[in-house]
Amino acid sequence: MGLCVQDGTSPKMPLSVELGNLLWRVATGPGNLLASPAPSRPRLCCPAQPARPPDCARRLIVGTGPFPRPPWRQARPPAARDGQLGGFQSLAPPPPRSPRPASPPLPTRIPWPLALCPPLAAITESPAPCPPPPVRGGHLAGPGPGTPPGYRVYARRWLFLLVVSLLSCSNATLWLSFAPVADIIAQTFLLSMDQINWLSLVYLVVSIPAGVVAIWLLDTVGLRWATILCAWLNFSGSVLRALPCVLPRTRDPFAFLMAGQSLCALAQTLVIFSPAKLAALWFPEHQRATANMIATMSNPLGILVANLLSPALVKEEGDIPIMMGIYTIPAALACLLATTCLWENVPPTPPSAGASSSTSEKFLVGLKLLLQNRAYILLAVCFGGAVGICSAFSALLEQVLCVNGYSNDFAGLCGALFIAFGILGALVLGLYVDRTKHFTEALKIGLSLTSVVFIAFALVSQLQGQALALAAICSLLGFCGFSVAPVAMELAVECSFPVGEGAAAGLIFVVGQAQGVVIMLLLPALAVRRADPSFSKCQDGQDPLDWSVSMLLMAGLCTLFSCVLVLFFHTPYRRMEAEARARSSMQNNSDCTAATEAPGT
Repeated sequence: MGLCVQDGTSPKMPLSVELGNLLWRVATGPGNLLASPAPSRPRLCCPAQPARPPDCARRLIVGTGPFPRPPWRQARPPAARDGQLGGFQSLAPPPPRSPRPASPPLPTRIPWPLALCPPLAAITESPAPCPPPPVRGGHLAGPGPGTPPGYRVYARRWLFLLVVSLLSCSNATLWLSFAPVADIIAQTFLLSMDQINWLSLVYLVVSIPAGVVAIWLLDTVGLRWATILCAWLNFSGSVLRALPCVLPRTRDPFAFLMAGQSLCALAQTLVIFSPAKLAALWFPEHQRATANMIATMSNPLGILVANLLSPALVKEEGDIPIMMGIYTIPAALACLLATTCLWENVPPTPPSAGASSSTSEKFLVGLKLLLQNRAYILLAVCFGGAVGICSAFSALLEQVLCVNGYSNDFAGLCGALFIAFGILGALVLGLYVDRTKHFTEALKIGLSLTSVVFIAFALVSQLQGQALALAAICSLLGFCGFSVAPVAMELAVECSFPVGEGAAAGLIFVVGQAQGVVIMLLLPALAVRRADPSFSKCQDGQDPLDWSVSMLLMAGLCTLFSCVLVLFFHTPYRRMEAEARARSSMQNNSDCTAATEAPGT
């Protein structure tokens, strides 16, 4: 039975009780042969929680087990004992009591003089109440394979990843489906080359203003509805641009082509921003970088498919409807899967602590936090500049190589190697950072190597007969530079947590697209007409230009961005730290539950 002492002093007890307790403490002190095992202290339920305010200074828990009576009290009736403190009150028989439960076995070798009164020594603080285990979706959150206790992963996350990846690949094929066969498209629909170029450039123009709206949609309406909207925009654009082939008497085919490409450009902003959010909401910590890599690299895979498939399909004017129809099939499949198979924005139970607090900041508040985050601004400017340089490299590669006698087929091969080795490098790097979490180190090393390779390209591209060296350089550019894109997106989320993933990754993409437009306009302006004899294999109407200054500027910008990032970018992994704190808290809760469910506690 417990006795609460409010003022911190001991209550007044009979002399016999005080004497018995004194003898008990002397006999059971350290080194005494008569010492019996000390009663075990009750286990604190939740050690990590703060102690409750001491409204009752101490709780005195009196042992309730029976002890052998001394010989001079064997004949005394039980009613003579005080039920609380062992004093003597009355010899009258007590009122009948209900039978007590069975007591544990008696300890051996307890000297009878020490059994005058149970000790008042089992003192402990009142344990704090245990919080209930986390419950989400109507059931206890159970751990999944490779996930911390309290979280769960679902197999349907791979279906979501498949839909986003297929949608991204389809959108990229629609983007550049006209560029490899521009001359045949222009001849068929009676368009100029500038009009054909605008069918691809519209993606860059639309992505800058539409990117802000896409960030708001992802963090407001959720990943599922944003993906469904993206799928329908992509499918509608693919159908609209195919109408001039179905209706050959169309008066203005360019209007249909441009409208279809514009709808696909709106869809691009949503699908480009989705991988980081998808990986954060549906995948555990050890799979986030891999999932982000798969969804992100689906876009350059679509570019590679378009560069290879369009020339293979279109040999003459009559093949254009076939090409349009083939590119519509994956768009329709992605739209069907997104509409019928995606039922949830987030899983019922989050896969990680970061997923449980994802998109915790409102849109405008999140943008304000991003603009106040020094590490994020450095990452956006430096990596965004690298994205712009890579975009300019892909767009201007054919023009740079043809003036030195390299054919268009070889330029296409170099572009394909750039993308293919970029996908391979992203796969290797994604698996590495998933295991080690070295996001910052991987990004800094990757961009530093990219700067070195860009300097080599700026020098070798101005030489003739270096086809093998140029192919190797383009492969290294993709492996070192193109592969760090998924890692940079994950790092953007880590350094900006708890801002939403759509805002963190999307703003970097918008900054990169803006810098890409500036670089693409600046580099051709610095190219001058060649004065020395030219070995140009450029198409008719293209003047041979000297790109040496432009290429050196591109290499210098890449080196500048890399040096600034390496020297000044330092950030804690805020999302991982939050997840570590959550795991520690859940471990304490698990210990608490085990302590309360253990017998005898």
